[in-house]
Amino acid sequence: NPETLLTYRYVTLRGEKARAPLKIQAALVRGFRKYLDEKGFTEIFTPKIVKAGAEGGSNLFEVDYFGEPAYLAQSPQLYKQIMVGVYERVYEVAPVWRAEEHATSRHLNEYLSLDVEMGFIESEEDVMALEEELVQAMLEEARVAAGREIELLGADWPKVPKTFPRVPYAEAKSIVKELGVGMGADLNDAAERALGEYFSEKYGTDFIFIVDYPEEVRPFYTMPKEGGLTRGYDLLFRGLEITSGGQRIHQPELIVRQLEKKGMNVEAFKDYIEVFRYGMPPHGGFAIGAERFTQKLLGLPNVRYARAFPRDRHRVTP
Repeated sequence: NPETLLTYRYVTLRGEKARAPLKIQAALVRGFRKYLDEKGFTEIFTPKIVKAGAEGGSNLFEVDYFGEPAYLAQSPQLYKQIMVGVYERVYEVAPVWRAEEHATSRHLNEYLSLDVEMGFIESEEDVMALEEELVQAMLEEARVAAGREIELLGADWPKVPKTFPRVPYAEAKSIVKELGVGMGADLNDAAERALGEYFSEKYGTDFIFIVDYPEEVRPFYTMPKEGGLTRGYDLLFRGLEITSGGQRIHQPELIVRQLEKKGMNVEAFKDYIEVFRYGMPPHGGFAIGAERFTQKLLGLPNVRYARAFPRDRHRVTP
């Protein structure tokens, strides 16, 4: 029983196959750090108790902060943007929390986020180009450093082209419709899986970028462009979103406008907005979910097996 295995995780992790994903994940994270260090990025450490959610919405864990409401960080997004103004290129490896009442094989309420932000970009293309190289560097580090564990699990190594296909959101929805897969206003789990299978079979790639998302399905800080679209993207790996990224807004007036458009509290973001009044270069970045990356790389049946002590909708122990 999977639940029993997780309840006694402190014992089951002593088994070679149970602990192997964690060793492989450690190698992936090491590859992440090594590549970015070589590219001149600075590792940062940002607050995990915050006054407002970076992503908007209600999926926040509230905490009592000496009688005042505060929240566990959904993302270091606002802080890593601020730090671009300090170091130009930054990254962070840290946990984040999402109070989403999902109970699926691909959702965790606490996970390890591998965050990147870089300044002086021309567009989101610069960000995607960096991520393509980064993903390959992470996989190579895992292959070299954890080859025995990868072999033990019989992992099917991914098909990784030098350049990942860029698929416009509207085209992705059309493909899903043609495949006869039902979906709502946004790409759901079934749609992502269908796209993963389609591009793997037809184009021989396990990685695809979904680009040109409409404004209504992207966070307020995503740079808009003509036609109600944005410069945001997602990276799908074997039919699972492992990354969300794009070019950010660096003009304070536009940030305020986007917050208002989404019905968010501008006052809650006043410190963030003030930073941009002192000047900020065009910048962008992304975040990789370490457990999801590990899950799809190794073909694990549940993302919980990619974390030593997972936190999901029903589990806060051990």
